Amino acid sequence: MAKNNTINMPAGFGGLTRYNEEYESRINLNPSHVILFILAIIFFRIGLAMFL
Repeated sequence: MAKNNTINMPAGFGGLTRYNEEYESRINLNPSHVILFILAIIFFRIGLAMFL
């Protein structure tokens, strides 16, 4: 048996969509990075409201 680790799922129009493997992005974000970024924006917004 061949080692085929691809996942084929039916598409909306009767074809097959092939998901070979995860793609590599230039920017890889962890969930913790996203939460820290959102908190930084919130604190920045509160700081602007206090000083302006």
